[in-house]
Amino acid sequence: MDQIQQKALNALEPYILLSKSANSPRAAADLVTQATSAPNTFVFAELLQTPNIQSLQKVSEEHARYLTLLQIFAWGTWSDYTSNPNLPKLSEIQQIKLRQLSLLTLCTNPSNLTYVHLLEALDLPTPRALEDLVISSIYAGLLTAKLDILSQRVDVSSVAPLRDLKPGSIPTMVSTLEDWDSRCVSVLADLEEHVREVRRKAQEQRRRETEHEKAVAKAMGEGEGKGKGQLGKRGGGQQEEGEEMDVDEGGGGRTRGAKRGGGKFGGFGGLGRKFGSGN
Repeated sequence: MDQIQQKALNALEPYILLSKSANSPRAAADLVTQATSAPNTFVFAELLQTPNIQSLQKVSEEHARYLTLLQIFAWGTWSDYTSNPNLPKLSEIQQIKLRQLSLLTLCTNPSNLTYVHLLEALDLPTPRALEDLVISSIYAGLLTAKLDILSQRVDVSSVAPLRDLKPGSIPTMVSTLEDWDSRCVSVLADLEEHVREVRRKAQEQRRRETEHEKAVAKAMGEGEGKGKGQLGKRGGGQQEEGEEMDVDEGGGGRTRGAKRGGGKFGGFGGLGRKFGSGN
């Protein structure tokens, strides 16, 4: 249980015990006034369920209005109080507390948290009065919030679970929760579909990249093979020419000279050797 909620229940407990001895309508009505005026009493469902408080409804209209007032403190708002002129007049402490509790209810809808809306809903005269109420609620641990004076809004980040449930509100809450659950399921299904689509695209991208890499590797392999073939052909021609020269050189100077010098010079060389031989 939340700490502030436990604190509120502890503050209400003495009045629950007193209700057992409040056997007269006047005593029960006075107990309602005391409980709603006491510090730290922000939940009232347990007191509402006690027999002597419930009996106020059957005694008279004069006393029944105290039961209605306690119900408003339990789950109603300031506008519920002002819309019923027959309710008992509130003390200043009761007014502050009911406005604080009403603020908790208004915080459930962020669109309610503008200065304009809050001033009207809480029947406050000035923005300063609203700011004082919000600050007192923060110090009481009822909510966590910041005053955005520039944009004239109250930024609420958390609200204490202190409002009691109005009778008959359970089916509405169940319906709201079922609605929320179906929306969550729909959103999750959309997210899962989106994840599947992202994965599919990623796999397709990897497949294309792999095919591209293979094509590049194949093209580079074929290019290297052709380059080696051409180098082999050029190397083979030089080797043949070299071998021919070696054969020519091995055949003697006459053959080499004849091939390099041509037929005339080769013949002249031969004549020279013949003259030398004659001498």
